[in-house]
Amino acid sequence: MKSLLTWGKIQASNVDKVILISQFEQKANHQNHLFGLFWEFLSPAIQIIIYYLVFGIRLNGQTIIHSDIPYIYWMLIGIIPWFYISSSIVAGAGSISRNLSLISKTHFPIEILPTIAIVKGLNSFFAMLGLFLILFVSQGFLPTLEWLQVFYYFPCMVLFLLALAVLTSAITVVFRDLQLIINAAMRLLFFISGAVVNVTAHPESLLTKVLSLNPLVYIIEGFRDAFLSRGWFFDDPWRAVYFFSFLLIVLLTGIYITEKYQSDFVEYI
Repeated sequence: MKSLLTWGKIQASNVDKVILISQFEQKANHQNHLFGLFWEFLSPAIQIIIYYLVFGIRLNGQTIIHSDIPYIYWMLIGIIPWFYISSSIVAGAGSISRNLSLISKTHFPIEILPTIAIVKGLNSFFAMLGLFLILFVSQGFLPTLEWLQVFYYFPCMVLFLLALAVLTSAITVVFRDLQLIINAAMRLLFFISGAVVNVTAHPESLLTKVLSLNPLVYIIEGFRDAFLSRGWFFDDPWRAVYFFSFLLIVLLTGIYITEKYQSDFVEYI
């Protein structure tokens, strides 16, 4: 627990540095592009338009789930968090290994590298979410009280991604193959995390119960519970207990590995 408190203090004391570096990396990624940072908004817009044309117009927005909500909106609510989740998992895993030269030459706080990787993708997430909400509301789906749950599920998503990044980034330094394994695993996670497939359609089946153990399902289905007004997060408190227990175990394991092998990281440059 002492390690967790120390880690938390380092994060809190370096908030400004995390934001500044995240913004710098975003600008660096687009400095050679004609539209620059506008791609942070243009790329999500293109993706949403493509999905809308394919599933909303070409398939007539048909309802292929057991709900009055057209599949296109059901899918977009899940796939928008997924885009951010998948990119953050990949970026988080390589956050330390990509910056080993920086660590070896300066007294840079290694603990904030995974945080930077998670924060720098938020602009794209907010852009996609904002575009979706404009489309969603324009179709007559007006806000309800359940929408306030976004302020619960969004921190859940960020905290889980941060915990996972702390763990995977430390392991990747020593075991570089983990980055490739994660890249490959994202293809499978795309389908079993509920982004485009309703993995909770049959709650009594064993397969559904197994898939529900995936913390990403809790997050993605949580966004749907909020925007589709399907219920409140406290209706099933045991799911929340499981999620935060899983998150805490992952975070504590990542902090432990980072602390134990931090002095040896520079040997893997």
